[in-house]
Amino acid sequence: MIALAVTSRERTTQLLRRLSDGDSAAADDLYGAIRGELHRLAEIHLARRQPGHTLQSTALVHEAWLRLVDAETASFQSRGHFYAMASKVMRSILVDHARRKNAEKRGGDRARVPLAERASEPTEFSAGDVLDLHAALEQLEHIDADRARILELRYFGGLSMADIANSMAIPLRTAERRVQAATAWLRARLGGE
Repeated sequence: MIALAVTSRERTTQLLRRLSDGDSAAADDLYGAIRGELHRLAEIHLARRQPGHTLQSTALVHEAWLRLVDAETASFQSRGHFYAMASKVMRSILVDHARRKNAEKRGGDRARVPLAERASEPTEFSAGDVLDLHAALEQLEHIDADRARILELRYFGGLSMADIANSMAIPLRTAERRVQAATAWLRARLGGE
């Protein structure tokens, strides 16, 4: 009998299923299998922050991991679903961090560049920009949850259009159109400030 090698994607999917089924021992194996991907995802999120931010990728990964594998809420439908959730959790952590920083610096004299100028290709965000973007994405989520999710996967998750289409089970061209429409909406929303 020939044993087939299990790919890392398949192993990750198996571990996610075990974790979702309540197998807490799967968490350690899963973390070992995806730690590198989580760090890559954290670096994508942090790369858009202005130089001098204080949150490091390792801290972001650890905080996100603790929230993701919470025994009472850990339930993932697929590998793509897990990474989408990881991206959303990381964004939430960054928003919380930005709120704390804003509270500390209230009344500061630092000039801000309007996010609207960068809405089509976000690169660096100040704490205030992160909060503005978060508020806009929450508003879009109430209007069109799919488009909000696509923007989150694209800009915060760093997923390719093909991965987004696969994750959301839609044709690639549909995903591309939704990203264009959502980006235009975001640009208009942030440009109105």
